[in-house]
Amino acid sequence: MNRFPRLFALLAMAVLAGCGKPEFSDAEKKTIASLALSALPPLKTDTTNRFADVPAAAALGATLFFDAEMSGDGKVSCATCHKIDRQFQDDLPRAVGVGRTNRRTMPLAGVAHDAWFFWDGRRDSLWAQALAPLENPLEQAGNRAAYAHYIKARFGERYERIFGPLPDLSNVPANASPLGGDAEKAAWNAMSGAQAEDVNRVFANIGKAIAAFERSIAPPQTRFDRFAAALDTGIQAPQGDDALSPEEILGLKLFIGKANCVTCHNGPRFTDGGFHNTGVPSVANLPPDRGRIDAVRQVEADPFNCFGAFRDGGASACGELRFMVKAGPELVRAYKTPSLRGAATRAPYMHAGQFSSLEEVVAHYSKAPASVEGVSEIHPLQLSDGERAALVAFLKTLAE
Repeated sequence: MNRFPRLFALLAMAVLAGCGKPEFSDAEKKTIASLALSALPPLKTDTTNRFADVPAAAALGATLFFDAEMSGDGKVSCATCHKIDRQFQDDLPRAVGVGRTNRRTMPLAGVAHDAWFFWDGRRDSLWAQALAPLENPLEQAGNRAAYAHYIKARFGERYERIFGPLPDLSNVPANASPLGGDAEKAAWNAMSGAQAEDVNRVFANIGKAIAAFERSIAPPQTRFDRFAAALDTGIQAPQGDDALSPEEILGLKLFIGKANCVTCHNGPRFTDGGFHNTGVPSVANLPPDRGRIDAVRQVEADPFNCFGAFRDGGASACGELRFMVKAGPELVRAYKTPSLRGAATRAPYMHAGQFSSLEEVVAHYSKAPASVEGVSEIHPLQLSDGERAALVAFLKTLAE
């Protein structure tokens, strides 16, 4: 049992050099600097949402985000799953709103930097994403007409100060939606085209307000960032709270080197924003989940996508949707790369909570099992127990 202290003493000698400075090549230093939060660029202007940076819109969006009365049963808000004290996620393997969903709640810090939303990218803007849970029968279980009436009755004056006059909803049914039950669909189909467009416009603006609030949710600085900043100065070795232990430094070296984690978990948010099949197992008793391959059809059919009538600005903003990869075996069971910032404190992991700990995640990537459908992109890693432990130790520095 006493071999472990000797092992880490050897590791310390391997990764530290004179004056206690960690040894990194110039290439490694460049990669580390690219991962630091200081490298995160300012948010781009969302030209599809001209209210994205309007403080009043963000304030209304915050109100709506925490408003449980908007849901079908009056008990579920966005914050039910995106808990403010838990990195805007819920610690559950699969989210629970009005019902239990089939996927894990994603955290929201820095989400406005993404191009695609949800685990499969079935929405192409933050404001379009905000609309989907509102009508999902397992999440907030509402309907568009009811939301429009609710906004007019509860927040009419605030809404009009931001978005302009509300439409006349006096002849719009209390409950109507193209996605609801039979009665709601029938009510929606009985509406005139002008009425449907009015309701959709109010509905879209709800999403734009919520997105304006969510743009304010930024990832906090971590111990890794302080270490990277000190390392970047080159003046002295990171000290005190800015230092990493020999095990954590080994984990960092593995992350950007032998383990190849940085291939997908790159940039200051530790995600490439892309979709990958990594052989994550399916979950028993859940419907088949094929990931990105099925989301392509959904994002194309979304009336609130970038090509739709409710986009602000010109179509030049729609490059992601215009050049979206629509087919190919690489899309089968491909899921969005999650950010690793804060990941150490928000188990379980993967799109349906398949793994309960970071140790299980690292073991999965080390073994690289075949995918249940499609082809996994990962290959087995020859990592020792100590190397796997070091990777986990490093990942924890992204949450401290």
